[in-house]
Amino acid sequence: MGYIMDLRKELGHRPLILTGAGAFLVNEKNEVLLGKRADNGMWDHPGGAMELGESFEEAARREVLEETGLLCGKMDLLTEYSGAKTHYIYPNGDECFVAGLIYICLDYSGEMKAQEEEVKEQRFFPLDALPDDTEPKQYELIELVKDYLRKIGRLS
Repeated sequence: MGYIMDLRKELGHRPLILTGAGAFLVNEKNEVLLGKRADNGMWDHPGGAMELGESFEEAARREVLEETGLLCGKMDLLTEYSGAKTHYIYPNGDECFVAGLIYICLDYSGEMKAQEEEVKEQRFFPLDALPDDTEPKQYELIELVKDYLRKIGRLS
């Protein structure tokens, strides 16, 4: 995160294009893992900004591990995420547009442990029963998760 912080020192709160990656982890009950963000209190999938030299997949794996304590096995590309819909203003006033990739992972291991600086709590939710304070962008992405699960025969 040093790279982004260095940019912010130079550019302040001005809008930046941030490259990033994230992943939806889905358990055997077809529930999706979400974390309650420490900065805005909204439920969101694990993900974040890329570090210099990382690939999108490496960034997604690192972010999942850092935020959840879980290690991703096989991951499939779910979608690209970019454009006006990715505009975000952080509680501190930093503004960005995200250009990133989102993966889906059904194969993960480890002991779930939230990264307390970024995630207040985390848990799995049924795809049709997300909490009221879910980050709005999640609803469109959850439909893609459902489509993926239908395509591989795990959801009817």
